[in-house]
Amino acid sequence: MHSSVSAVLTVPGPEESAPGGGDASPQLRTITPDGSVLMLVSARAAAVRAARLARGDELTAVMEITDVAPVSVPQRIRGRAWIVGWLTAVPEEEREEATRLLAAENPWGAPSGSDHELLRLEVGEAAVDDLWGAEQVEPDELAEAAPDPLVRHEAELLQHLAASHPEQIGSLASLVCTEGSDCEPADLQASAVPLALDRHGLRVRFCRTGRCFDARFEFPEPVASVRELRTAMHELLRAARG
Repeated sequence: MHSSVSAVLTVPGPEESAPGGGDASPQLRTITPDGSVLMLVSARAAAVRAARLARGDELTAVMEITDVAPVSVPQRIRGRAWIVGWLTAVPEEEREEATRLLAAENPWGAPSGSDHELLRLEVGEAAVDDLWGAEQVEPDELAEAAPDPLVRHEAELLQHLAASHPEQIGSLASLVCTEGSDCEPADLQASAVPLALDRHGLRVRFCRTGRCFDARFEFPEPVASVRELRTAMHELLRAARG
């Protein structure tokens, strides 16, 4: 189970019904080894018609990606990213390899048939605005970035922590309310919700008196698997118990 991440592909145009206008929601997407964005889109989408008509000409497109927390928490949007580049239809001779790359990212494989079209977005520029801050991302940085080893499991793990271990997550308030701070752990424990998880640590959202804030708890060492995560979480909770 993945977090609620959605993507919208837009080809700027005067109106949605025009060949060069309208939005599309890619059903699958992945980053290719050369840093392009490969996606599977409904063949009926205006973006597909525009890419076919462009026939290799530079057709500008924008993909907006929205990441929503997979748990119930105030202000659920965790981040947004934008990729601007040039859109083309994947040539026939490259479709087999493109399908293989998409299928590798999807446990059910990549749909096939005339009702879908393979598109490629060559990245010109990218930007991200998330829990860690806002910044520009260079195309070569996007190409070289490796997925976090917990990304496939993050949503399920966060939901499990929120539903089955609320007291343990609440105990992390003791690490927030240190000596000299203006809060008491008891004020925060009941409101603690695990918000984000990656190889470096856990982010928890605390709310009190109508105000919410995030606290980041770093692991001693980056984890490379769910098995290593269990050990890191035990150490973190042990520190919270004092």
